[in-house]
Amino acid sequence: MRNAIANGLSAHILPASATMVGVCMTVVSIVKLVHPSGIGFVIDKLLAADSLIFLASAILSFTSMQRAAEEVAARLERWAETAFLFALGLVAIAAVMLAFEIV
Repeated sequence: MRNAIANGLSAHILPASATMVGVCMTVVSIVKLVHPSGIGFVIDKLLAADSLIFLASAILSFTSMQRAAEEVAARLERWAETAFLFALGLVAIAAVMLAFEIV
């Protein structure tokens, strides 16, 4: 039997991570139009890497929901949560860099 608590967070991480991949890609496109060099170069690379971290988080959360073994599912869910929170931190850093044009 699957642990309902272990799979509860993954059900929220998966759609949020997938949405954030789209958000990162949208911002990368906008930054390339508005700031084609300088700050834009740094921010678009940061957000491109960030979208890969969100993708990893989505894959980990999906995989945790598919696992029957509770301990494996819980471990995958923790990794998904850690990746998601790390990626959120990178989005915040990119937002501050964009807002204040810090390079």
